[in-house]
Amino acid sequence: MLKRNYTYTPYAVPKNWAWAILPFLFYAVLGAAQQAPVVNTSVDTTSIKIGEQIKFKVSVETDTTAQVIFPEGQTFSPLETVEAFKTDTTRKADRMILQKIYALTQFDSGSYILPVQRIEIDGKGYFTDSLRVEVATVEVDTVTKEIYDIKPLIPVEKNMANIPFYVWVILGSLLMIGIVLWYFFRRKPLSEEEQQAMLPPYDRALQELKKLENSKYLIQEEYKKYYSELTDIVRSYLEEDVHISALESTTDQLITKLELMKDAGELKIEDETIQQFKQILYTADLVKFARSKPEMSKAEEDRKSIEHIVIKTKEAIPEPTEEELMEQAAYKEVLRKKALKKRWVQAGVATAAIVLLSLVATVFYYGIDNVRNSLIYQPSKKLLEGEWVSSSYGYPPIDISAPDVLLRQEVELSAEEMNVVRNKQVFSFYNPENLFGVGTSSVILAEPTEPDYQKSIDKALKEFADKGARNIITKQEEFSSVSGVPGVKVYGSATFPGDSENERIKSKYAIILFGGKGFQQQVILSWEEGDPYAEQIIERIINSIDVKTQV
Repeated sequence: MLKRNYTYTPYAVPKNWAWAILPFLFYAVLGAAQQAPVVNTSVDTTSIKIGEQIKFKVSVETDTTAQVIFPEGQTFSPLETVEAFKTDTTRKADRMILQKIYALTQFDSGSYILPVQRIEIDGKGYFTDSLRVEVATVEVDTVTKEIYDIKPLIPVEKNMANIPFYVWVILGSLLMIGIVLWYFFRRKPLSEEEQQAMLPPYDRALQELKKLENSKYLIQEEYKKYYSELTDIVRSYLEEDVHISALESTTDQLITKLELMKDAGELKIEDETIQQFKQILYTADLVKFARSKPEMSKAEEDRKSIEHIVIKTKEAIPEPTEEELMEQAAYKEVLRKKALKKRWVQAGVATAAIVLLSLVATVFYYGIDNVRNSLIYQPSKKLLEGEWVSSSYGYPPIDISAPDVLLRQEVELSAEEMNVVRNKQVFSFYNPENLFGVGTSSVILAEPTEPDYQKSIDKALKEFADKGARNIITKQEEFSSVSGVPGVKVYGSATFPGDSENERIKSKYAIILFGGKGFQQQVILSWEEGDPYAEQIIERIINSIDVKTQV
């Protein structure tokens, strides 16, 4: 019997079999390692009330070695980002799952579009879907709920630090003018001389004669002064009450005038009184011009006689007619107006001098430019010194500081733009008082291509021309944001139409552009040329511009 020997090898395989399956194993592992990232988003609700929050969750599944960057800042506009929670990381074999939750809200009712967000994974962008969110108003129950009264006003201490300089100048000037007017028009007590001057001529003459009686002229033998004052008193009385030119007349001329008035019936005085007055005047002439020295008793007697003559003359004057009284009243009114006008002139001169000195001192201390710009209303100065607003606008965001909040503008895309633009957000602020304007625009392109800067510049200049700009001069240079992001700056000047038909206002402008694949950011500035405060505003705005160039 033939016996056969068999050798059993249970795992025997051809020698080249392992090398044959090795490429398949390599590609399987490589395929698993290069599996594409998966981005999922979800929200807890799409309908909220004013002030309530939405939880927007972003989940990214990718390799453990991948670098993932989530959106930061106010990229969910028009919704506001309340809080961005920390990223939660979960590992699963050679993969990891990253979860990021954002708390969003809105304080105005309406229907809002939650914009697309860009998640960057290893330098490549992955976009989320947009989402519509409804924000409803909060109904107030005025039937079953008790309505409380409005709380009373709480007094607060007024802040005096922000009062403009020109207000202080005006208040100081008004205070000084008030002091001057009070000084010139105040009712001060009259002096003895002023009180005596206010008396009627008759009473004043008697009072002056009494004063002469108590003088020391006769004791000191000053007869000339005594008789000069005596005759001046009576002559002044005759001139004011009898209305004859007595002060400039000689003795004979004065006596002749009195006699003529007596004969005409204008002065009912006796001849004896006239002769007595004539004799006293002759005595006074001798004392004044011939240095005669009468007896003291004679001098005292002459004063008494003059007092008697004044009384007789007053009695001899006929009662004034109504026409004469009116003339006297008109004359007094003229005198009053002259005195008042004199006071106003004095007050005006004093006020002008005070204001001029104050202005000179202010110019010397603050400088002529500061004083001129403070006294003259400068809307640009008000913007520069007011409270500035720093915020982020649009998506991709543009960070900028401006004198006021930039307001969102409704944007209607043209047919040409609809083919290349996926989303466009525009914000702007404009002050017509000084032709100052600042605006931003953020554009997401439909395709991940580089933006055409020249096309955007031409469009902006065309909008200037459509608004009436002429003589547009353009220059271009490189620009860098605060964080060093490179961009392009186009600037120059142009003339814009003014208020009147033929008026042209020379202004300046600047267009600053940034961008990358799939997006573009733009800042447009305009201001009046020659406005130093506007120049400072523009410089401050430009120095604050910063952008994120990765969507």
